Amino acid sequence: MPVPVITVSQMREWEKTTWAAGITESEVISRVGEIVARRVRQLTLAGGRILILAGKGHNGDDARRSAQHLADLNVQLCNVTDPERELLTITQELEQQPALIVDGLFGIGINRPLDAKWQVLIQRINNSQSQVLSVDVPSGLNADNGEPEGAAIRASVTLTLGAPKQGLLFMLAWPYVGRLEVAPDIGLAQCPFTGEMNWSLPQDFRNYPTARPASAHKGDFGRLGIMAGSLGYHGAGVLTSRGAQRAQPGLISLHTPDAVYNAIAPQLQAVMLHPWQPDLKLPGDYSAVLIGPGLAQPDLPEAMKLMTRQVWQDSPVPVVVDASALDWLPSGPLPETSVRIITPHPGEAARLLRTTVPQVQANRPNALREISRRLGNCWVVLKGSQTLIGRSTGALVVNSSGNPHLAQGGSGDVLAGYLAGLLAQPALQTDPLKTIAYGVWQHGAAADRLDLSARNWVVEDLAAQIGAVQAD
Repeated sequence: MPVPVITVSQMREWEKTTWAAGITESEVISRVGEIVARRVRQLTLAGGRILILAGKGHNGDDARRSAQHLADLNVQLCNVTDPERELLTITQELEQQPALIVDGLFGIGINRPLDAKWQVLIQRINNSQSQVLSVDVPSGLNADNGEPEGAAIRASVTLTLGAPKQGLLFMLAWPYVGRLEVAPDIGLAQCPFTGEMNWSLPQDFRNYPTARPASAHKGDFGRLGIMAGSLGYHGAGVLTSRGAQRAQPGLISLHTPDAVYNAIAPQLQAVMLHPWQPDLKLPGDYSAVLIGPGLAQPDLPEAMKLMTRQVWQDSPVPVVVDASALDWLPSGPLPETSVRIITPHPGEAARLLRTTVPQVQANRPNALREISRRLGNCWVVLKGSQTLIGRSTGALVVNSSGNPHLAQGGSGDVLAGYLAGLLAQPALQTDPLKTIAYGVWQHGAAADRLDLSARNWVVEDLAAQIGAVQAD
């Protein structure tokens, strides 16, 4: 199950519940030490120098315990209690350019500004340009409001323990948090809290979708209709179709303007291609419809926009809308049983709300809920760092996968196609939130897998990889 995003006080209460159940702090620290050490090995090449900075609290205990599991590596452990006294030693260690710094200086208890001596030390660490793994929270960052307390470590990866702390998800915290990862199983008792926001885990999607029966045929897996691509943007129609193919619906048809038909046709084989016609009736025999990728040509027919509005309001099947077509959607209520999904990036979300990107990013949950409310309680995938999934009411899911290399043209087209390809399948329409969350997770997980082999991967590689990652 997804883990809730919690406050510092809730984390403290969870710990108290654990100690009352007879589980000791030593047992939990031992477990955390193993988890941190495992992540250190993953982040460090053979022979790389590792500098562990351990403070005097439990966060430092976690870092110190990890060192016991790294005895075979090139590790230097520095216990830091007096930043002024230890500054010279740490500076000398930093001059040797460690491959990884493990930050265990401060934990979630920080709620007041650090004194000048600590600020100098933290700035020295940040200036080293070494990769940093922060244990639980970047030292100096307030885990409730996401603000640095005078100074904070700028982590490459933050491995937060048990559950994400709410401050780590605020935009203000992102430069310090880096990639946020969650270690949910650290030996604590079962989490006593539920919350509005929940962090997805790979194991949430284990054995999902379920295996197809041996007797299955293409008619069992639906038919997807796509309206995408226009002059100057024909590649979006191709990438969207390829993303949809990786979800493996039974049949896919792409409707695209005449001007780009001949550019798209040689690039697609299994996808059926049709010139868009004003008398096209959607959804017809389609079990899901996707509209929008690459429909950015300024002089597209008004009939295409009218069709989009009609499909959005009246279609009995799931409808996914992305990119330029988001601006064509009507506000107001939708049929209660309808399944509608939009996939805006922050800029598109700002246009929908008639506001600015910084305002959207400052409170992404509120932005998502307001967009959904205006558009009939549709599902919203608010893309970007920590992609958010949900609607005007109910649970919100924060996606855990992905990396900055997704920030390239065409990435969203692949995602829209993949989501629509999943939702075209009748068996995956019964729980839209899980299906959408799975599709978003696969999109990010595919990018993470590509990053392991080469950082210069392109969106065509993403279209080939999406759907292939197995949830652990």
